[in-house]
Amino acid sequence: MIGQRLVEDMTPAELERAERVDSVLPALRAAAEQADVTATFPAAHVALLRDAGLLGLVVPEKFGGLGGTLRDLAAATYAMGTACPSTALAYFFHNTSASRGLLPLEAIDAGLFDDAEIPVVRAFAEKVLTRMGEGVWLANFASESVKTSGANITIATTARKVDGGWILNGEKSFGCATGVADYYLTSARLEGHETAEGLATFFVPRDAAGVSTRAPWDGLGMRATANNGIRLADVFVPDDEALGVPGAFTKMLTMSRGSFVGNQLAIAAVYTGCAQRVYDEILTATTTKRFADTGEPIASSPVHQLLFGEMTRSLHTAYLWLRYQLAIETAEVPVKSKQEVFAQWRLGKGAVTEACFQVALGALKAGGTSAASMHGVTGRALRDLAMGLVMTFPAERGMLEVARIVTEARANDLFATAPAEAAR
Repeated sequence: MIGQRLVEDMTPAELERAERVDSVLPALRAAAEQADVTATFPAAHVALLRDAGLLGLVVPEKFGGLGGTLRDLAAATYAMGTACPSTALAYFFHNTSASRGLLPLEAIDAGLFDDAEIPVVRAFAEKVLTRMGEGVWLANFASESVKTSGANITIATTARKVDGGWILNGEKSFGCATGVADYYLTSARLEGHETAEGLATFFVPRDAAGVSTRAPWDGLGMRATANNGIRLADVFVPDDEALGVPGAFTKMLTMSRGSFVGNQLAIAAVYTGCAQRVYDEILTATTTKRFADTGEPIASSPVHQLLFGEMTRSLHTAYLWLRYQLAIETAEVPVKSKQEVFAQWRLGKGAVTEACFQVALGALKAGGTSAASMHGVTGRALRDLAMGLVMTFPAERGMLEVARIVTEARANDLFATAPAEAAR
């Protein structure tokens, strides 16, 4: 299984789930170049992943899913990253939706909700998981163009209570599967609340009245993620499609093992899979093609030997950071505090993405002008992995946040709300 290159000690159940992932890779790989050229998510991939049962990969079996864990998700996004990083990234964001079901249920078990809140929280959480288990694609919309200095994600979209539901207004600037997903799982700030305690989550149907798509996103890389974003203009969401309990969102986050909602390392697995693919491609190309005068492989030249030494070191760096993060986030008995796990991720994400970009840069140099194509494996990988340097947060921000965590013991300032005037 391709995913075993990352998760080396798979259990029999994990191997069975990984086999499902491997079954879709040929189709993903075949569509990758055209998807990049047109900057369009291949519509056929939705049915492909649904039919393989993979839209419920990390959903418990009792809700109709495959019962996988973060180990399965990391192995899956890594494997898909070797075939089509754009699809892998969109798939990752679908799976992050599961946290909106799993973490609230854990918070209930931990006694964080009162008796009046529990039925509402449980119903919403189970709806998230059941829909995913049934093969519904969920896009996870949190990020917006509005920024605040102290948080990674700032929510300016507002939710106003009306009879029978809520009215949402705002604009989401980032969220894969725009126009592809069945529902947009959307974060918004409850009217009258000015802190993260007022953050709420809503199911917004793709074709709901008042929902529109922002202008096409002409990305440098990851071009086939359908990453346009959405606008919400007086969108009505019924009460039973909303988790509008104040404080529910922050209580949910306390149950995470560390990285945001506990699955962010799987995004770094996408980049690592992409780096492994371009490494393999350029290694094959330079060891099979030979110099005309000596008959020796191109890879035998001193400059190529140096480049491959550097690429190999960078690739191993990515694997070491990623495997360590996976180990400390999935250990049955926690081996590090949540603060330590979180800090490790803030360093690790940057280390992984910068190492993976160096692999692609080395492949470009090793391949020469023949590899310097917009649409070849090397050209796509270079652009896709450049996106990894800034997606979620750059390495520099991660280092600054770790310094703040170490010196101020502040690990949980993940989300913030924007001042009311910013939402206008």
